[in-house]
Amino acid sequence: MSLKRIIAVVEDNPDNRLLLRALLEPRYDIQEYEDGLKALEQMPQQKPDLVLMDISLPHLSGVEVLAKMREDEALKDIPVISVTAHAMSGDREKYLGYGFNDYLAKPIWDENQLYSTIDKLLS
Repeated sequence: MSLKRIIAVVEDNPDNRLLLRALLEPRYDIQEYEDGLKALEQMPQQKPDLVLMDISLPHLSGVEVLAKMREDEALKDIPVISVTAHAMSGDREKYLGYGFNDYLAKPIWDENQLYSTIDKLLS
């Protein structure tokens, strides 16, 4: 059994999932979900320690998925980082205001920023 922390990646773009897996897999166990509905359905069975959430997802937006997580006893305390191409001035504050624990802009150019953001929330 692995002692690595589990990170769920909720991202509809296969290339972005592949990049995040490549960056994170040496350090963490990764669960991948291509949409929010699958994530909400499956995450309670194997609760992740942290979620990286795309905002522009099919069916439910990342903001809607976060709202449903916060209403779910099993998922409400999991830290969630918005990972989004929405990177205009004020977007960070907007997404933190929705209840995300942190915010990262895509594309992720600085893997150390990714690691430090995750480590801060997992410590």
